[in-house]
Amino acid sequence: MFALLLAVGSSLAYGCADFLGGLGARKAHVLRTVMIAAPASLAVELLLWPLLGASFSTATVAWGAASGVASAAAFALLYRTLAIGPMNVLSPVTALVSAALPVGVGLLQGEHLAAAGVVGLPLALVAVVLVSAGHGAGSARPSRTALLLAFGAGAAIALQLIFLHQAPSDSGVAPLIVGRAVSSAVVLAAAGLMRRRLGSERPAYAMSAAAGALDSVANLLFLLAARSGDLAVVAVIVALYPAGTILLARGVIAERIHRGQLVGLGTAAVAVSLLALT
Repeated sequence: MFALLLAVGSSLAYGCADFLGGLGARKAHVLRTVMIAAPASLAVELLLWPLLGASFSTATVAWGAASGVASAAAFALLYRTLAIGPMNVLSPVTALVSAALPVGVGLLQGEHLAAAGVVGLPLALVAVVLVSAGHGAGSARPSRTALLLAFGAGAAIALQLIFLHQAPSDSGVAPLIVGRAVSSAVVLAAAGLMRRRLGSERPAYAMSAAAGALDSVANLLFLLAARSGDLAVVAVIVALYPAGTILLARGVIAERIHRGQLVGLGTAAVAVSLLALT
């Protein structure tokens, strides 16, 4: 139950972070947004170090660095995806892809589910599909490029979560610190190489920093949830984060919510309740 609550918190934090990051990327080049978000996220994790501790073993550093590379790719791909297409379609597509790999890895590693979990886990995946259902004729349709970016972002997010899960359970926040330091370095290096293509638009500093801070909180909650529960269950709950993105997109920028997505939100609530019984 504790792991489930942590996973739900992680999902909500990811949804809010993606909404803010996507809006920020609409105001300036995506790398300008990530240049602020990634260091802001690292600052939050460094503040957590004295509170939660950190052990930098070789395995921790290796898995943390791998998650950092995947995180840098996820940041750029996801924010670019949300900047060029409708958030309420592309974000769920990304979530569906990001759920598949961790769930598969968890089951292959021998994780077993109780009866309620056997029903709740596929139901949660169905919920993600329903939330990502297409809209009617009056709604915007994503381009092929946007869909490819969404799939790429989902794969990068999945790898980031898997790599974090592989880090030693007694390493504290060390995997997060190493990962974010690596992702920040990758982003800053990419920005330096592409500085002439970044344009002159000023990024949304506060929005981008808030997105990075929320992403850091989401990563921490995921790590704690995965350490105290099954990766397959935690990953699929975290993959429901588009619910937060969709609701914020509806309330702030008036993006439409399809009836099927509302059904998906209700299905998600049922699935989470079933998984709580495991």
